[in-house]
This record gives sequence, structure tokens and C-alpha cells, in this order.
Amino acid sequence: MRIALRKPKAGVAVNLKGLIAAGAVLAGLGAVAVWASHDEEPGLLPYDHPDAVARGEAIYADYCASCHGADLSGDDVEDWRVRDADGYLPAPPHDETGHTWHHPDEILIAITTLGTEALVGGDYRSNMMGFGDVLSEQDILDVLAFIKSTWPQRVIDTHNEINARAGGLNAL
Repeated sequence: MRIALRKPKAGVAVNLKGLIAAGAVLAGLGAVAVWASHDEEPGLLPYDHPDAVARGEAIYADYCASCHGADLSGDDVEDWRVRDADGYLPAPPHDETGHTWHHPDEILIAITTLGTEALVGGDYRSNMMGFGDVLSEQDILDVLAFIKSTWPQRVIDTHNEINARAGGLNAL
């Protein structure tokens, strides 16, 4: 599995330790991905497995909804792209209005496992903690599967194309 590295935007430092840790997290997903993957589409998220989606919905309610909204609409602010007075971005929506579906599965898993600050590094500020010490790898896959299962089909199709271009496990 690989994470495609691009030149960072001006002012954004790439955290090498975060990328190495992300690689280790992703490498550990190999065994889980065999169950989680689906035959028809690229990617790691079992969004078309009803049991996984149901488990993910329950976990999302317990661990994610307080920040990202029970309806996946994000933090209750006018614009989730604008930092607050302390320099933090609000929790983004995970529905089709957000940017979650713009990222391949591997990146979503790394962000959820490690937290945004740890992954991005430098002076990037985020309230998104890593859940790798709280949730199992399968729990994280199930939560992300639940989120993806709520998107309109056109967004799912686009996300599957993003996974294919990123070279997700099933796209190899």
C-alpha cells in the first residue's frame, strides 16, 4: 500500500514521523482489509456490508457525533473552513457537503487512527485526536464505512474513483 506524497502547500510542513507512523498503521490493515474489502470496487471500507455499517453507526454515535454531528453535518458553525480564534478548524461535515470523500481510504484511516496534527505535523493545529489507541482497526473501518454508506451514489462513485487512482489495496 502507498500514500501518494505531493509537494505540501506553502506554510504546511510534512511530518515525516507522522507519515512513517501512517505507513505502519496502513501496513497493519492488510489482514483486516481482506474481510473489509468488497469485490467490485477499489478501497478498504466495507460500506456495502450491512453488519459493518451498523457497527460503524453505533461507534460513530459514541465517538464522533459530538464533534461531527449526529447527522454528519459537522460542527455547528457558519463555515467549517474558517479557523476559530485559537487557530483550530471546526470539525468538518462527513456528509456530501464536506471533504471527507475527497480523500482515499488510506488517508481517512490514517487521520482517524493518528489524528490530524500527528499526521500533518509542523504547526498545524487540530482538535481531531487519533483513535488508534481507543478503537480497533476494524472499528475504524466500520465507522468510515458507515460514513461512506450515507453518501449519494454519485459521491460514492467519485470516492471509488479516487481510491482507484490512489492505488488502494483492491486497485492493485
